[in-house]
Amino acid sequence: MNKPYLSIIIPVLNEIDQLEGLLTALRKNMIFENEIIFVDGGSSDGSFEFLKIKGAYSVIQTKKGRARQQNSGAEMASSDFLYFIHADTVPPYGFDKTIHQAFKQGYKAGSFRLKFLSSHISLQLVSFASRFNNRFCRGGDQSLFIKKTFFESIKGFNEEYLVCEDGELIDRIYKKTLFCVLPQEVKTSARRYEDNGVFRLQFHFFMIHLLRHVGKSPYMLHQYYSHFVK
Repeated sequence: MNKPYLSIIIPVLNEIDQLEGLLTALRKNMIFENEIIFVDGGSSDGSFEFLKIKGAYSVIQTKKGRARQQNSGAEMASSDFLYFIHADTVPPYGFDKTIHQAFKQGYKAGSFRLKFLSSHISLQLVSFASRFNNRFCRGGDQSLFIKKTFFESIKGFNEEYLVCEDGELIDRIYKKTLFCVLPQEVKTSARRYEDNGVFRLQFHFFMIHLLRHVGKSPYMLHQYYSHFVK
């Protein structure tokens, strides 16, 4: 192939403890030749320096903000197909081939199911709900694959959103096209839930999504998040 199959775009902010394991998992689980783009939002823990010396992928630095970071990664992507994944999430073996098959079937965008690395019953229920093809069951932790031309046609991530940027984009995708939910699972850390308390954080996430759906501004959502979430 003259260019990579997938452009894998990973926003980073102080993720030094996750990066070595993520790189190992990506290389182990890829089948095709893919492009990996890390977009650092101004890390202070050595993440950017770690990525710069590792090589075998691209790394850029932007201002903080996951929407901005992911848009910047998409702009420099050389593939026709984008795959956004968080630094604390690991895709399944052969994820790129599975995504390829979804695109061949005519889908323009989709995600995997989710599995939290926790035995907490509430997080297990959230993981179970990710199998349902409904926008209310979607989230950035499930990762997102999307055709670059389609991503550009809907103007990418809305950079006004400093929280809920994934949900806001996915809402627009659901309005424009059929969304594909693949049966394989990505595995993601439950560290934020452990730091904040599972039920407490779920309540605040519910409130943030409710505020967004009733039309509250991105600024208000960020203010709420900054006040209640570590």
